[in-house]
Amino acid sequence: MSPNNFRVALVQMAMSADPAANLEKAAARVEEAARKGAQVVCLPELFRSHYFCQREDAALFDLAETVPGPSTERLAAVARKAGVAVVAPIFEKRAPGLYHNSAAILEGDQIGLYRKMHIPDDPAFYEKYYFAPGDLGFRAFDTKAGRIGTLICWDQWYPEAARLTALQGASVIFYPTAIGWHPHEKAQHGITQRDAWRTIQRGHAIANGVYVAAVNRVGHEGNPGLEFWGTSFLCDPFGVVIVEASADKEEILVGEIDLARIEEVRRNWPFLRDRRIDAYGGIEQRFLDHR
Repeated sequence: MSPNNFRVALVQMAMSADPAANLEKAAARVEEAARKGAQVVCLPELFRSHYFCQREDAALFDLAETVPGPSTERLAAVARKAGVAVVAPIFEKRAPGLYHNSAAILEGDQIGLYRKMHIPDDPAFYEKYYFAPGDLGFRAFDTKAGRIGTLICWDQWYPEAARLTALQGASVIFYPTAIGWHPHEKAQHGITQRDAWRTIQRGHAIANGVYVAAVNRVGHEGNPGLEFWGTSFLCDPFGVVIVEASADKEEILVGEIDLARIEEVRRNWPFLRDRRIDAYGGIEQRFLDHR
């Protein structure tokens, strides 16, 4: 492995109703990923609990914690001992009554924070009730292993988010995620829904010449609830899937971020070179109405 390359781990987990147990499981998975040779480890979105956004309940704000806080301190200690960086998604309590869906980048100490920018509001995904939109923008972070970016779940459907993260030099974009099927829809729409999810993220990898790591949870939570479809994956800058998890098992995927592969793809498919940055006026508008 070239000194410039680095290995990443995608931790696909099932969550229990016990936040403390979920945190300890995550810590153990980070340690295991480090033993497998990973240098950067990503956990799933909101890993400390069941996906609580299936309903609107003010009592569930009690799940939130400050950053820094118990989870970041625990995982920072694990990261320090294991010699890795950790992408740790957190239900962040920023101030009384103000909460975010966030990801802390930990490497001994906290080196960065991303707050989810795109907040969904769909049946059983009632996130607008819980989370304010992010206000830190799209960012990339320098770890000892390499420069990484992270977005979160619903962000994965927006090409602008991937582009702005890649333009800041990220070699890999992580997408910690909690996505699954409504049980009553699975038979009719399940295959196409998951294929769309996989395709859009592979498209971000291709359009930007970066690696993409989608890190999902597994398991059925709630009644009728959601069946989280797993299938976490890492793809290369041309969208080739390097490693992929099952739909229903806890797994740790490990793959290499090859900087020479990024260079090779971008030389032959120079999308960043050929962007018409002088011609994209209007992209910042909600819609271009005919006048």
